[in-house]
Amino acid sequence: MRKYLFLLCMLGGLAAQADEMTCGSVGNAFGPFDYRHQFGEPKRLVESAHFTPYIESLIRGRTALHVGGDIDYTLRAFPNHHRALLSMMNLALREQNKKPRGSRYTVDCWLDRAERFAPDDGMVKVLWANWLIKQGNKTEALSKLEAGLKQAPESDMNFDYSVGLAYFDLQRYEESLAAAQRAYRAGFQLPGLKQKLSKLGRWQEPAPLPEDAEAKPAAVPEATVEQATPAAKTEVAEPGSAPAAP
Repeated sequence: MRKYLFLLCMLGGLAAQADEMTCGSVGNAFGPFDYRHQFGEPKRLVESAHFTPYIESLIRGRTALHVGGDIDYTLRAFPNHHRALLSMMNLALREQNKKPRGSRYTVDCWLDRAERFAPDDGMVKVLWANWLIKQGNKTEALSKLEAGLKQAPESDMNFDYSVGLAYFDLQRYEESLAAAQRAYRAGFQLPGLKQKLSKLGRWQEPAPLPEDAEAKPAAVPEATVEQATPAAKTEVAEPGSAPAAP
């Protein structure tokens, strides 16, 4: 029994080692920092130079020849930077290349690095699930999605919206509707997921929360693409055009 347990430990260590050999150590000269908990100078320095709105929208790079180089830098400093992961996924889809120009790793590696760095970050797993769906691997995607749901942040409309998109693409419409209702009830603005569900006759307006039952909800203007959160941008365009859905 001890030999068996020892062998399992050895195999687990070799698997982690193989990940590092393929996708590199998450150690970095600057950082690495946890995207969820870093709101100070390091985040400002990295994003102002390497993750400007033009870079996030895949329009042009700033310090690198290709936009992938700037996103690469951002993800080395912040391995679980949700918006940068999404931009790298969108870039890969646009270029039809899992290793976009300027990126030293494939999208799968960036997601692997993010999960190794922050194994308790549920959003990383949900983003990975959406990526796997686009690669046609729905079985593994569902597994990642369910793992991410176990680590769901409390009251996060971006998380819920991303979950809703994943469930929609998996054709699990009841779960997609429930996630969408949570996101919209919390104030999520872009109507894409609602429209997807409506086209299939699956949409239902969310019931008001008990404390809001007597209050009339204020009108919320629709967000533009430029105002969209990372989760919202996944619905903007098909692969091969503007930043596309992972």
